[in-house]
Amino acid sequence: MTGADHGPGIVDAHHHVWDLSVRDQDWITGPELAPLRRDFSLADLTPQARAAGVAATVLVQTVTAAEETPEFLAVAERSDLVAGVVGWTDLTAPDVADTLAGLRAGPGGAHLVGMRHQVQGEPDPHWLVRPEVLRGLTAIAEAGLAYDLVVKPHQLAAAALAAQRLPGLTFVLDHLGKPPIASGELAPWAERIRHLAALPNTVCKLSGMVTEADWASWTVDDLRPYADTVLDAFGPGRLMFGSDWPVCRLAATYAEVVAAAGDVTAGLSPAERRDVFTGTAVRTYGLTLTAPPVPPQETPCA
Repeated sequence: MTGADHGPGIVDAHHHVWDLSVRDQDWITGPELAPLRRDFSLADLTPQARAAGVAATVLVQTVTAAEETPEFLAVAERSDLVAGVVGWTDLTAPDVADTLAGLRAGPGGAHLVGMRHQVQGEPDPHWLVRPEVLRGLTAIAEAGLAYDLVVKPHQLAAAALAAQRLPGLTFVLDHLGKPPIASGELAPWAERIRHLAALPNTVCKLSGMVTEADWASWTVDDLRPYADTVLDAFGPGRLMFGSDWPVCRLAATYAEVVAAAGDVTAGLSPAERRDVFTGTAVRTYGLTLTAPPVPPQETPCA
């Protein structure tokens, strides 16, 4: 891929950092996830991102801890790479609006662009449409923020219902809704994706595909049917690239993830590719790209 493919530079709309000495990541358990049980900092990511032509990133929450969001905002305030933060707050609390206002008023508060909850871990498949959750989502909409959806396929119906009930809130689907790429099955995930995408206030991240595939043997051909489904459903103007670093390292390097995303979007026009790799994220999250654009290096497509 070349710099001409993406215009002024890529926006990586989904990555994480963590310091285990500050806070445990209690989801990192078992031998399969052992490679993630170490610290991952912005200093680790920056050279890889710059080498891939990334001009800006969105730092996304990892745990349901209120303290993490102001920490991430402070990281963004000090960084010339992180343009936005998707944080966490308890959506069921009665003071969501006050919490968001406090975050906005604190250090780095201008970088707050969205919120997220680990809905994938909720046992109730209808959690997103509980009255108290809808009340919290309404506060997010009123604050002018987006809401990231991290859900599994069986939770997509509730996500669509929430988006239908709150047309003023932009819902951003992370990781394509975690389709079963490793098994090669498309149904019923694809039908549920189309139902969600039919709502104009929904956007999807082209992220997390390699870790839903077979970690050791995935190919771009394995990813393509799922990428084609969301491209067809949402269109390039509502699709944005995200690396999901460092989680992606379970299956691929940062450069390999960028290359794979380039491969599955190779049939798009230059303007459509600019949407996927830059424009959609900028519009959805209201990002200001202050970092100097760095053209991507030529990288072989995986």
